[in-house]
Amino acid sequence: MSATPIVISRTGLVTGVGLDAPATCAAIRGAIDNFQETRFQDGHGEWLMGCEVPLPEPWRGEARLIKMAARAITECLDGFDCAAVQSLPCVLCLAEPERCGRIVRDDGRFFVELELELGLKFAPQSTVIAEGHVSAAAALRRARELIRDGGAKHVLIAACDSLLVGATLADLERHDRIMTSQYSDGFIAGEGAAALLVEGADARGGPQLTCTGLGFAHEKAHIDSEEPLRADGLTAAIKQSLADAGCGESILGFKIIDASGGQYAFKEATLAFGRIDRTKRQEFDVWHPADCIGEVGASIGLVMIAVLKAACEKAYSKGNNVLLHLGNDDGRRASMIFSWIGARQ
Repeated sequence: MSATPIVISRTGLVTGVGLDAPATCAAIRGAIDNFQETRFQDGHGEWLMGCEVPLPEPWRGEARLIKMAARAITECLDGFDCAAVQSLPCVLCLAEPERCGRIVRDDGRFFVELELELGLKFAPQSTVIAEGHVSAAAALRRARELIRDGGAKHVLIAACDSLLVGATLADLERHDRIMTSQYSDGFIAGEGAAALLVEGADARGGPQLTCTGLGFAHEKAHIDSEEPLRADGLTAAIKQSLADAGCGESILGFKIIDASGGQYAFKEATLAFGRIDRTKRQEFDVWHPADCIGEVGASIGLVMIAVLKAACEKAYSKGNNVLLHLGNDDGRRASMIFSWIGARQ
């Protein structure tokens, strides 16, 4: 097991199916979505479907992202000692800088604007990780370092993103990534924000959701390449996360993935797990929350973790040891092993 496993102690969510974590997780558990026609049209003049967050005001651009992120963070820190926030590092996950139509123009200024919205000032060790889907795993790695080496008692991880942007949708349509009136093998765009509060694994007793392993790799046969897909990158990331957790794949009860639509992600996930699975199983569930909230970019990893925490707490998860994995279009892959520790077996 990793020298410093970390506990997910609090969550906050803002998505198209709920403005807090309980509502979002209940909707996802019930397979409820909020897919509706958006104000955007595809290349054939038909309205695109999307999953928009129902905020009370029609904020747009960076202001909208800030409002969503602030709401998720406020839920996550509800009842938390405000004085302690001054020593609380925040790791903010954002979209990749190269993504067409990216809303955030300056990461540092955006972080300051978020602090102003919250009326808080986070610790100097705070940082921004702009790596899209894999940001969540990279943020957990950074949180682990801050707790192990930096002396932090808690670390806040937050994310916000939206693909409901004209330039982004047009680029995705050109590359056959979104579902349109003429193309069905794509995803439905969404938006959302999420927050997690993490701490050291020995910080408190009782059942707790613990990240025990992390793994990272790169896939040469990414979705925009012409290489034959063997899922080498994702397989390597999963193996690394299992080694980091000090366990084998036999303990895994199910997995949660970031697939949001299209055949590529599901094929890759199947190939990768098939290459490491040596256990006879009667079932192995695969959860993909994007079926309900759409493709939410950099927020998806934290959403997956929050959904897992709710499932463990309410005893509807399919096991106490879970694989989560993430992937970017450019080939970056990440894998996470989570365990519900202290639960009755």
